[in-house]
Parts: sequence; C-alpha cells; structure tokens
Amino acid sequence: MLTVLEPEGLYPDTTLEEEILGPGVRVIRGGGPGGVEELPDALCAEADGLFIFRHWLPGSQLHRFPKLKVVVRMGVGYDRLDRPALAARGVTVCNVPDYGTTEVADHAVALALTLRRGIALHHDLQRADPPAEWRYLDSPLVQRASEQTFGILGLGRIGTAVALRAKAFGFRVVFFDPYLPNGVDRALGIARARSLEELLAQTDTLSIHAPLTRTTRGLLDEAALRLLRPGAVVVNTARGPILDLDGLAACLRDGHIAGAGLDVLPQEPPVAPIPALLAAYRAREPWLTGRLIVTPHSAFHTPHAFADIRIKSAETMRDVLLEGRHNNVIMPEAD
Repeated sequence: MLTVLEPEGLYPDTTLEEEILGPGVRVIRGGGPGGVEELPDALCAEADGLFIFRHWLPGSQLHRFPKLKVVVRMGVGYDRLDRPALAARGVTVCNVPDYGTTEVADHAVALALTLRRGIALHHDLQRADPPAEWRYLDSPLVQRASEQTFGILGLGRIGTAVALRAKAFGFRVVFFDPYLPNGVDRALGIARARSLEELLAQTDTLSIHAPLTRTTRGLLDEAALRLLRPGAVVVNTARGPILDLDGLAACLRDGHIAGAGLDVLPQEPPVAPIPALLAAYRAREPWLTGRLIVTPHSAFHTPHAFADIRIKSAETMRDVLLEGRHNNVIMPEAD
C-alpha cells in the first residue's frame, strides 16, 4: 500500500483525498502549521507522496523521505520546493496551475481599477481627520481606461484571464512572454511586446503574472520601473521577489509611479526589519495616501478556490503517483 502525507492538517479529515486516491493509498496527516523540519522522522519515512501548501521543502530535509516519489505543490508557484535536489533523488514535482485563475485575475484587475478610479484615494481622504472637501481630486492616478495601455508580464492562465478582463474594461492590452508561440496575440485580440523594455515603455498600468524563477527574481528593479510611462500603476499578484520594493518606493516618492497594488511581498509574512515601503504604508505616511494597497497574499482565496486546491491536488497525486500520467508535472530543467 502506498502512503501520502498531508503534513499541515489543512482540512478536518482526509475523506475526500481517500475517495479520490482509492483504497490502495493510505493518507496520513502531520501536526499542523509547523514546517517540514518539525515533522516526526517516522512520519516522513512512510511517505510515497507529499502535499505541500504553505511549507517549504529544502533539500536538506529530503533524506528524511526515503520512499518519496511525488511532491504535489498545492498551488501554482513551486519556488517553495528545492527542485534540483528533488530531481537528483528522482522525485517528480507537480503543481496545481488552475485552481484560482479567476480569483487572482479578478483581484489583479480590482487592484488596478481601485487605484485608477481613485477609489482608494478618495476613501482615504474622506476618512481623514478632518475629512477632505466633498469633491473629486485631480490626480495622476485617475485616468480613462480607453486612454491607457494595460501591460501584462507573463501570459499564462492568470495573465490571459487578466488580459480578457482588462480588454473588457476598454484598456489597450499588451503583453510580454518570451515562452509563448506566435499568434497568441492574434487569438486574444491584444498586442505583443518583443522585450520587457518594449512592454514597459508603452505601459500605463502593469500587472505581473510571471512565476518566480532565476530569470524573474529581481526583474523589476528601479531601472526597469523607470521605463514605465510617468504616472504608471503597478500591480503584483504573482511573487514578491520579482518586484524590488525599494525601487518601487523610490518611484512612488518622486511620482514616476502614481500607485501600486501588492498582494505579495519578498518575504511573507513580513518580519522585522520590514521594508521601508511597508513601514510607511502601515504608518499611513501622507505621501502614500490612496496610492498603495496591500493585501496578504489573499488574491487566490474564495471558498470555491480552496475546495479546488484540495480536489485538484488529490487528483494530480492520483494521476502521477498511481497512474503514471504526466499531468501538471514540472520538469527539472524548467527555469
């Protein structure tokens, strides 16, 4: 009999997983939110399959999993896993790329529109003490969608969903993704940039939807952000380390960037010393009034998406561990 370990105790029971995986698989659970390092050796030693949600799986821990064959990352990003170390041990790595596509796309566009329509700005001003005058405020943030170019970095499932939403609101949409074949732009009725620089130079509102890889880590530093059009808005619902927060802060301070919406940070949860931009945000410093929105890596979440994570993770584990299929497998050489 094969054994699959769910180390975080995410759900009240394992009935659903047992039903999907079938009678030939035993599902065992860990002790809760503590990291993989806190799991008992005996529990790790039994695992043929391993679910990973919030935990990190460093290579230094893999010797404790001698039977491990498949790891399913219960989400889209797989930067929590030491893939080279897993590959060296012959462990197959999978993700769940389609569980929260609509939620993250909705969240990204909601952040962009909340900034671009001045909703956050006027909200902050009307709850000030004393409240602002009862009238609109002219701001570089507030622009007509049809006069704006909405740039998308990374046109995967979520990026595509964002493109369709932004297009419906009247934005001109352009994307950069060097890994997609020709013709995607024609199929979606949007424009394609040949380089990151070309994308940024024509973008008023930038939405980030790339995975965190060696190539994308730190990709959007201050120099890159200054290629955006003056008064730009930046939204990140992908991975925090793609966007340099110090560079973003510098561009916000001098007004080159009008506003930003962040669902992800370079370190989550943030610990002291927290980034200067986050400190200014929490202190409600006046220069950020209405210009910065931070949500706690919650873009993916609805009850429906959380149920999808559970179902799709179990289905992926079944397909790969039991049936030898290639569903959602991340190749070791993937960047």
